[in-house]
Amino acid sequence: MASDRKPQAANSIPIRFVDDPEAETEENEMDDFDQNSATDADEVAFDSVAETKFEDGGSAELLAATAEVKRLQTALAESQEAVARRQADFENYRKRVERERAETYNRLVSDLVRKILPVVDNLGRALDAERSIEASESKEFRHFLNGVELIAKQLNEVLETFGVEPIAAVGEHFDPHIHEAVVTEPSDEYEPDTVMEELARGYRIGDRLLRPAMVKVSSQKSD
Repeated sequence: MASDRKPQAANSIPIRFVDDPEAETEENEMDDFDQNSATDADEVAFDSVAETKFEDGGSAELLAATAEVKRLQTALAESQEAVARRQADFENYRKRVERERAETYNRLVSDLVRKILPVVDNLGRALDAERSIEASESKEFRHFLNGVELIAKQLNEVLETFGVEPIAAVGEHFDPHIHEAVVTEPSDEYEPDTVMEELARGYRIGDRLLRPAMVKVSSQKSD
């Protein structure tokens, strides 16, 4: 038998989804923000890695450059020290050569002068003897004597050019290092141990004694 009841509608409220522009916009913005945040995070991470790599590489280069500078400074200091030693060695060598050259020169001149000194002594004695009788000699002889005196003067000048100096004697205090006492004599004019007379002239060249002066020395008077 057919039922006279009509079918009843279901107790449900039909839901119809309507597109909400604002909601969709907000959703899109969130999606964009998430994407942009992810992109920014990736870029920051990449920059951090790149910066770290750059800093590591720069530090290594800086350390290498610092080490090289230190090495060059050390090499420069060693070179300067070596140059200073070489200069000091050269200066000592130059002084030694000059000293040896001066000593050799003085030795050679001393040997030569020692051979000439007896001639100078004899020439001086001859002039002293001739001066004592000059007044009684002829005019020609006096001219001859003047010529001999000129020769003696020139000879002494030659000795001076070699650095030969006569030793002071008369009136000086007796010094056994440069004077040789041949005679001693009491004197009222001179103090004791004073050179009264020069018997033979002494000479020296620089600090080298060629010949001591032979002298007469005053002595203390006895009571």
